[in-house]
Order: sequence, then structure tokens, then C-alpha cells
Amino acid sequence: MPPALVRLRPSTEDEASLPRLYRSEEIAEALGCSAWWVKDRARRSLIPHVRVGRAYRFTAEHFAEIVRLNEERPTRTAGGEAAVPAATSPPVARARASQPRRPTAASTTGRLRARPPRRTRYESVA
Repeated sequence: MPPALVRLRPSTEDEASLPRLYRSEEIAEALGCSAWWVKDRARRSLIPHVRVGRAYRFTAEHFAEIVRLNEERPTRTAGGEAAVPAATSPPVARARASQPRRPTAASTTGRLRARPPRRTRYESVA
């Protein structure tokens, strides 16, 4: 018995049920940004997408969700009052940033000095 043949080209009634897939360049043009930005966000799974092989593709629903994800709301209400921001934890300070800076030799003397080389150019092999 021969294997069943798969229809590669969908019929016209099947085409209506399939969503149109947009390229990242088309999404970038509609958003007014670069295709690199769209691909980078999709690669990091920050925006919804479909992965076909190595290419990122987007449906109209994906595009609408991308717009919603990047939407910003005003910080003031209609009455002119400032909106209360949600309580968030403070960012973690880096250990190096919390240490006071030490004065360097250049800042105390006013002149720059070259550092000694790490090793001489022609070292003798012992």
C-alpha cells in the first residue's frame, strides 16, 4: 500500500483558517524600530513569536500583544494627582559601588604617569 500523500499547498478554504505570518522586518517597520530589536526581543523570549526553523515569525495577535507589552501609561491621573507607584524592592547595589573611591596618583599630583610594563619584551628563558 503506498504512503499517504501530504498536501503541500493548502486549498482556498484552508488558507482562510491559517494565520498570516509576518517577518521581523515587517513588524519592525510597523513599530518604527529596527529588525535587530525585534529579533533580539524574540530571541530572549520577551515578545511573543513563532519560530520556524531559524526564523522568527509573528501573527497579527503577536503584533497586538507586542504593542500592549510596550505600552506606557501616564503617571498622573485625570485629576492632576500623581499616581502611586507600586511598591518595589530597591535595586541591589553593587559591592564596588558602595565602596568609597580612593584618590589616584594622577589626581593628587596633577600629572599622568605611565605604568611599568608587566614583563619585559625579551625575557630570557631559564
